[in-house]
Amino acid sequence: MDSTISHPVTEPLLGNGPREDKSKVERLRLLRQRLDVPYDCSSVKHQDALKELWRLAYPNRQLPPLKSDLWKEMGWQNSDPSTDFRAGGFMSLENLIYFARKYPDSFHRLLHKAEGKRAEWEYPFAAGGVNISYMLVQMLDLQSGKMSTKAAVHFVQLLEDDESAFDNLFCVAFQVLDSQWLARQASYMEFYVSTGVKQ
Repeated sequence: MDSTISHPVTEPLLGNGPREDKSKVERLRLLRQRLDVPYDCSSVKHQDALKELWRLAYPNRQLPPLKSDLWKEMGWQNSDPSTDFRAGGFMSLENLIYFARKYPDSFHRLLHKAEGKRAEWEYPFAAGGVNISYMLVQMLDLQSGKMSTKAAVHFVQLLEDDESAFDNLFCVAFQVLDSQWLARQASYMEFYVSTGVKQ
């Protein structure tokens, strides 16, 4: 069980830029394919993934119907989680599941807001995760394929060594969001849900 996330994405990056190599190009292609998959509430695969997230988040609780007010407890903005995936797509759900499986202690600490002085109204955990996925895609300019920013160049270097680099970066970014939230003593009204997530 982890206590904190320690991963190469948090370490300084060195190098002169990305080397064109087949594994890196293939990993980038596969990542871009993931970006193009919207969450489909009629897909059994997508429904099963959402159910898996519930089981990972609440292993001792009964699985609710796919439309239930109980989903709000996880931080979905209404009783139908499928409406929160618009900008993050299916990959944002995969990111949340990866976080829960790979770093269960950190996932549960953030889900249950178990650390620090918390505001009465907290940021919505699940919607926050979708927002983080969307923000990282924008920051790394993954959809354009240009990969010309410094962050994108470093990310491609990470991807060469770790096919789960985006998922791990998501986990680190989620912890950063939470620590900044605590440092600022923020409240729900200060939670920024990007326009892309709302659309």
